[in-house]
Amino acid sequence: MEILRFISHYGMHFLVPGIIAYIFYSAKWKKVWLIFILTMLIDLDHLLAVPFFDATRCSINFHPLHSYYAIALYTLLLIPSKTRVIAIALLFHMLTDYIDCFWL
Repeated sequence: MEILRFISHYGMHFLVPGIIAYIFYSAKWKKVWLIFILTMLIDLDHLLAVPFFDATRCSINFHPLHSYYAIALYTLLLIPSKTRVIAIALLFHMLTDYIDCFWL
């Protein structure tokens, strides 16, 4: 079961964003996919936790950049067109981590 969790979690972090980028932004899909990948830098907030990795911990509303307040801010970033792709990437990251919580 753990291997399935691993594959689904990292597949949603790396492969699905590429598919989303290709389907919805075909003219610039590589750039959009890179933005999706770069938004994973929000996982640096895991370094603030003790221990910084815990396979049995849900990230949502535990880490500062995974908090409900941060998610609200990411939602607001959908409004300006210049930040929309970043917002979609951040919210998809939150969705991926939220789905991962169900495996616990």
